[in-house]
Amino acid sequence: MATRDLSVRIRDQLTSVRRAVLRRRRLLAVLCAMGAVAAGLRATAPPAAPTDVVLVAVRDLPAGAVLGTDDLRTVEAAPDQAPVGVLTDTGDAVGAILAAPLRAGEPVTDVRLVGPGLADSAPGTVALPVRVSDAAQVGLLDVGDEIDLLATDPESRSTTTVAAGVLVLAGPDVERDAPDAITGRLIVVGIPDFTVASVTGAAVTSFVTYAWTNR
Repeated sequence: MATRDLSVRIRDQLTSVRRAVLRRRRLLAVLCAMGAVAAGLRATAPPAAPTDVVLVAVRDLPAGAVLGTDDLRTVEAAPDQAPVGVLTDTGDAVGAILAAPLRAGEPVTDVRLVGPGLADSAPGTVALPVRVSDAAQVGLLDVGDEIDLLATDPESRSTTTVAAGVLVLAGPDVERDAPDAITGRLIVVGIPDFTVASVTGAAVTSFVTYAWTNR
């Protein structure tokens, strides 16, 4: 008898479920159709566009600044928007010196840092540090200036042009740069490789100045 009562209860519950399904069959059909459409859209949607990690400045930074971790962050950019030579790892830039000012959000590239990559902005040249004898003169220079390097012999008081039309690639932040025991200030210039010896020799034996070119 108990078994019969259990069978009746089970049959009644199944009947109730079938009736509930029938009453809501339109809603269930709509939900199934929506699920099928969503699955189809996901299957046919194009894959996410690839991105590259790019290192950018957090804030405006002056030329001569030594980069720290707080100055940099990484962002994602489309491959066609990432400039050539852009750095992607903070560790590659921390401790480097900026050769030119950098705006907030601007990518950090190798040609913006003091180092071998500077010469890339002046094809056919090498990057050479040169000490200009008068530190105040360095403060008048901007990255990108084209100058003639002049060497004055203190004994003969004669002046010669040791390199003409050289491009200023980097210079110190004169206001923040601490004085040292050696007079003058270093700049980095792009010069033809055949003039390296003469310019380096003049920097040791002569008073080195410059003149802006007007060609």
